[in-house]
Amino acid sequence: MLSYDLIVLGAGITGLSVAREQISLNPSANILIIEKEMAIGLHASGRNSGVLHSGIYYPSNSLKARFCSNGAKLMRQYCDENNLSIMRCGKVILPTNEENDLQLDVLNKRAIQNGVEVRLISGSELAEIEPEAFSFTLRALYSPDTAIVDPHIILNSIMSDLVKSGVTFHFGEKVISANPDNSTIRSNQNKTYKYGNLVNCTGQFSDMVSKIFDVGSDYVLLPFKGFYYQLSKKSNLSFNGLIYPVPDLNVPFLGVHSVKLVNGDVYFGPTAVPAFGREHYHGVKGVNFSDASSIIYHLFRQYLGNKQEFRAFTHQEMNKFIKKNFLASAKRLIPRLTNDSLVKSDKVGIRAQLLNKKSSELVMDFIIERRGNTTHVLNAVSPAFTSAFSFAKYILNT
Repeated sequence: MLSYDLIVLGAGITGLSVAREQISLNPSANILIIEKEMAIGLHASGRNSGVLHSGIYYPSNSLKARFCSNGAKLMRQYCDENNLSIMRCGKVILPTNEENDLQLDVLNKRAIQNGVEVRLISGSELAEIEPEAFSFTLRALYSPDTAIVDPHIILNSIMSDLVKSGVTFHFGEKVISANPDNSTIRSNQNKTYKYGNLVNCTGQFSDMVSKIFDVGSDYVLLPFKGFYYQLSKKSNLSFNGLIYPVPDLNVPFLGVHSVKLVNGDVYFGPTAVPAFGREHYHGVKGVNFSDASSIIYHLFRQYLGNKQEFRAFTHQEMNKFIKKNFLASAKRLIPRLTNDSLVKSDKVGIRAQLLNKKSSELVMDFIIERRGNTTHVLNAVSPAFTSAFSFAKYILNT
């Protein structure tokens, strides 16, 4: 039986950052990272937009507010120190109706409380910063510090750092049973490991893995699919930075917005359509029919109960399956978009959104639960990539 000071389950950005933080605390620590895939970055961490969020959206008493702004600072610093691609492009947030204008002031207040540099700007200032953008009320919120990175480059760089520091990676392996009382786990490779501490960072499967340790019984994960359209190369539109709508603050989604990659490509999305599998990216591939029954059951309960106005949200998102409706959402931000401006894209991701079964609410903040010497990161969705370095300190030091 192999023994490690720390075992991390999952080699996404959170898992890698936890191992990185442990090395900084104890360079001689014996660390194992277990990843069920044969490579890193195949799921949420590698499929996210690459935006380093500034920390505007989150209530000041939330973990997201606590870690996002500092996490972005640490990630920018990491990119600079390692000569990794980063584009400091800024972001504008636009009201698409009269009611949204009031939310601008809410977001501005939250940003100030969270120590984020933002400013409310007029229509004329918006025209200078982002000429193609449209504000319904001629006001907008401008975040100059928002930046873009390449998630895969960062993931591979961190992994390389960890390997050089002596961290062991086991790919194609996952935990199938655990004995928390004697700090052991057993994997699908018929191997037994003993751990001093264990951190579960398995993303889309975090709720299932936590239950192996008798943790997280109040929660279940609901996957939401985000698909995108790409801005056509033939389009005569160009954008200086990122363009977002004022989001619905009842739900943990940001709405269709522009996504600019470090290579200059521009996408619009994502949707937040209920998916029938934790890896349900295309067609029926990734649909686990036993898991799908649970997902459908909880989605149906949410729809009937209508907590957080879930019913209207579902209708709105399902409508975006039709391109003209998707285009209509994007045109509220960029009026000169046309049907020909947007072309189909293979870019798609799954948001691993946690549901609190007791309150019947989608969880809005990061959630971790502990049992003994195990820690389970149950809800690490956006801005988890941005927050990872800062969040990892909290995971290991509380």
